[in-house]
Amino acid sequence: MNKQSSGAVSSALYDEKYFLSVCEGYQEFVSSEGEYLSQRLTEALAVAGIAPGMRVLDVGCGRGEILRHTTELGARAYGIDYAAAAVQLSGHVAAQQTAQGHPVGVYQASALYLPFPDNFFDRILLLDIVEHLYPPELAATLTEVWRVLKPGGRIVIHTAPNVWYDRYAYPVVRWVRCLMGQGARYPKDPRAIIPENLHVHVNEQSQLSLWRVVCRAGFHGVKSWLSTPPQHRRENLAFKLARWVLFTLPPFSWFFEREVFAVGEK
Repeated sequence: MNKQSSGAVSSALYDEKYFLSVCEGYQEFVSSEGEYLSQRLTEALAVAGIAPGMRVLDVGCGRGEILRHTTELGARAYGIDYAAAAVQLSGHVAAQQTAQGHPVGVYQASALYLPFPDNFFDRILLLDIVEHLYPPELAATLTEVWRVLKPGGRIVIHTAPNVWYDRYAYPVVRWVRCLMGQGARYPKDPRAIIPENLHVHVNEQSQLSLWRVVCRAGFHGVKSWLSTPPQHRRENLAFKLARWVLFTLPPFSWFFEREVFAVGEK
């Protein structure tokens, strides 16, 4: 099953090169063959509260490392992706885990039409997929997630970048960097920092907008928050202080933190 809505980002853009050189967490995956996760994915998996015996669905399973870590937590892992390259990459992980006695199901399917029965999963993960779905597609996806999630089940979302950073903070950052002679590294359109994102990012969220869209889909107890991985930059004291203020203290942090998370329950 591989239905794709009209106007969707073409699945052909998500080739093996994309997953191994651009897609979030690729550095950790390539260096460790999926044994280690990026901080963002680690944080998302931690708040999922996965326990042995659960059924867990990774929507947009990409390279498959989340499937691997899900099985290592004792859960039964399922993954779907509409990109053929992702299904192939995740299929390798599934084969390895299945050979070790931990069956994993990987399917080529659209997030808009999940090929599973009602009330089937305990946890559903949408990690770095929201920004790739146009608003009507995101609404349809959350409707499907609601359908296949068990009562009391949990949805976990990670998306980046924080759209408020792109709209309001990035122009300030770019202006400062241009004054420092580093403008070449800061294009006018922040999506162009990673050129592939010009073609595949269509729906970035803020903490507030993500909270609203998850609530609107019918989930309750919805929480959303911002985060930023350590930058590990060599900077003078003034820059370190400015970074601490901007990334730690509201309201500045609402605009400068770049990772957006949300959880909700059915």
